[in-house]
Parts: sequence; C-alpha cells; structure tokens
Amino acid sequence: MADSAPVKPVSQPDELTEPFFAAGEEGRLLLATCAACGEMRLPTSPTCPICLGEGFEWNEVSGRGTVYTFAVMHQRYHPAWEPDLPYNIAVVELDEGPRMPANIVGVENDDIVVGMPVEVAWEREGDAPVPRFRPVA
Repeated sequence: MADSAPVKPVSQPDELTEPFFAAGEEGRLLLATCAACGEMRLPTSPTCPICLGEGFEWNEVSGRGTVYTFAVMHQRYHPAWEPDLPYNIAVVELDEGPRMPANIVGVENDDIVVGMPVEVAWEREGDAPVPRFRPVA
C-alpha cells in the first residue's frame, strides 16, 4: 500500500458557504451581512452574534485591509503543513471592519509588520479557493 501525502485541513464549501467559495473562484471576496442589523461577520453563521437575528445576505468587499497581528509557526502541528515550515498565520483587519484569519503570501516572514497594507490573493488548496493576503504594491 502506497503512502499518500497528508491533506491540509482547510475549509471546504458547504450549503451555507457555497456563495463565498464560488465568489472566490472569480477572485471576489464576499462576507455574510446580517439582514436585521447589517453587521458583517466572520465566520459565516446563520445567526448574527450581535443581534441574534436570523438570515443574512452576501456582500462583496474590497479585499483590502491591514495586518492586525501575526505569528510565524516553526513547529509542525499537522503533518500536511510540514513542507511549508516556517509559515505565518495572520489576522487581517479588512477595510470594511471585520478581522479575517489568513496567511500572508508574496513576502518573507521577516518582512511582515503589523499595519502592513494587504489585499486578498486567492490560492487553491485541494478543491477549494483559499483567501490569503499579499502586500499591496
């Protein structure tokens, strides 16, 4: 029996998030917005954590933001990520307000700084697009 490479545990589309991933295939970033109070939210959920309203609509956002915080991972916590060590994990504060966890690409880990302007850069992991961010040139 041949060994197969481990698969990275990344989000995959489901009934709730299909529009998010479909827009990602087109290079667009959508966020769920509460139909009752207008709060944009991450992660997507059927109930608003602010007003507890049910229902939401998808709204396209700019895909721009700034690095709010980040860390560089040197230890392997999952075998699929070992070839990427060291890799970064960041929280990007989108221009529209919500904060989104993601990796910063297109820059060395040592060059990432809090406050760095970034924009969404979609990359494929398995069958789904994954939002990552790159510095704004």
